[in-house]
Amino acid sequence: MVNYIAIMVAAVAAHVLGFLWYGPLFGKKWASMMKFTEKNKEKAKGKGMAKLYVLSFIGSLVTAFVLSLFIGPAFDVVSGMINGAIVAALIWIGFMATKALGGVLWEEKSWKLYFLNVSYDLVSLVAMGVIIGAWA
Repeated sequence: MVNYIAIMVAAVAAHVLGFLWYGPLFGKKWASMMKFTEKNKEKAKGKGMAKLYVLSFIGSLVTAFVLSLFIGPAFDVVSGMINGAIVAALIWIGFMATKALGGVLWEEKSWKLYFLNVSYDLVSLVAMGVIIGAWA
């Protein structure tokens, strides 16, 4: 059974983690690896950052919803959290980390950028899995 509150909380958690990851924790490193300049930042602001955040949040909602379909019911909160974390990690390794390799192999992105981005994906997805699993 889908728990829409858990999905919403998981999506919010993913955005908070993203703010921290690509902001105070690794934002300067990420911007440098992406070769962003002040001109790039101004251009992004001109496009309307609110719209980008809304679209990104919708993406997080979709991810949390689909993840919830894979996390089965549990006997208790702890086993649900563990199950959610395992399912999320398996989805990450099987789909997200492998798909992101294209950035290194075909788009000439650096391995450092790959690891920074897929590490966020892992942390974010596992956090969502734990949250959804707790309510399963």
